[in-house]
Amino acid sequence: MATESLHSNHNRIYGSNRFVYPVLSRRSNGVSLGVNLNPDKVCNFDCIYCQVDRTTRSETRFVEMDQLLVELRTTLDFITSGEFFGDGPFKDIPPELKRLNDIAFSGDGEPTTYKNFDEIISACASLKQELELDDVKMVLITNASMFHRDHVKAGLQILDENRGEIWAKLEAGTEAYFQTIDRTSFKLQEIVDNISAAAQRRSVVIQSLFMNVNGVAPSNEELLAFCSRLSEIVTAGGAIDHVQVYTVARPPAESFVTALSNSEVDQIVTLVKEQTGITAVPYYGIS
Repeated sequence: MATESLHSNHNRIYGSNRFVYPVLSRRSNGVSLGVNLNPDKVCNFDCIYCQVDRTTRSETRFVEMDQLLVELRTTLDFITSGEFFGDGPFKDIPPELKRLNDIAFSGDGEPTTYKNFDEIISACASLKQELELDDVKMVLITNASMFHRDHVKAGLQILDENRGEIWAKLEAGTEAYFQTIDRTSFKLQEIVDNISAAAQRRSVVIQSLFMNVNGVAPSNEELLAFCSRLSEIVTAGGAIDHVQVYTVARPPAESFVTALSNSEVDQIVTLVKEQTGITAVPYYGIS
């Protein structure tokens, strides 16, 4: 089906664009317009499930803000005019998905590592206001590792003022499992503390991808520890809107990573609700 194919293909290349790309997003329930702030494919995590192909180098190494804004304006005009849905791969998707939900800052790495993060958020917000796209959200998809930096805090404040949402990644309860999945120099407690601090200023969405590693799903003990981390954020005064519980939907970096079954995803959703009282929403793998 066209919808499943688009859900499983989040190609960062769209026409002649270098920084802006549309995808059909399960979690946005419509079209999400991606803004790639890491065309150099640099990331401070090395997640075993990452879909980005880091075996090949991108031709674009740096973000050119003027070019990015041209691409964003042109693609927004194309989508909102309806022409975008008249031809090409998005033509045959269901009518209820033919809507622009958000502008998402994600891409081929961690977007908050971009040194002028607050400036690019501000420029994109100004363009959204100019085009009177008040109903379009601005979503930051992030590992939360840079939330302590001043220019990132400033960017988050701009998001708050422009229908922004923070989708912060958290999918481990113990340091050992965190390092197995995310392979980073950061410590799990640093990430939890950063999310907690951000969540004390605005409600955040937690995005949690669970998977089989060498055929083994996360243990019940690990999942309970994960729930304890969520409760830790709330106890500290943080607000969590909901937890997105999902699994692998596109080819991962490592071949030993495979998707959980639908029932396994549902079990984690139930556990999160029972242990924390926080709303959890399932998103299943795509076969």
